Amino acid sequence: MEYPSSFLDADPFSQELGIKLESVSKNSATLSLLISKKHLNSHGTVHGGVIYTLADAAFAVASNADGTPSVAINTSITYMKAVKSGKLIAKVHEFSKNHALGSYIVEIFDHDGEKIAVFQGLAYRKRK
Repeated sequence: MEYPSSFLDADPFSQELGIKLESVSKNSATLSLLISKKHLNSHGTVHGGVIYTLADAAFAVASNADGTPSVAINTSITYMKAVKSGKLIAKVHEFSKNHALGSYIVEIFDHDGEKIAVFQGLAYRKRK
């Protein structure tokens, strides 16, 4: 699918953070982020906003993967573990979808495969 890649490439904020598209299919996607000093907060751990942005970018790619323009109308995130270094992996899958709404779950993992956060997103699907 070329559209999700170009969709992410058109997002300057994701580009600035270093978010990369690893894979995408009709109902799922995987994105990654290599942690650097600019991603850390004053505690020396990855800033919650960085983790949220990675999850939100994965949500955006997945909800727009079929070419139907979709925008977030509700999101939430739960953080479970702090991370200081390595690589973050966001794995998103579609939970449900109809002509108007799509629901997605994004799980964020650290470089050891431990789950550090769970994000849920609801997207409004614009009719063409």
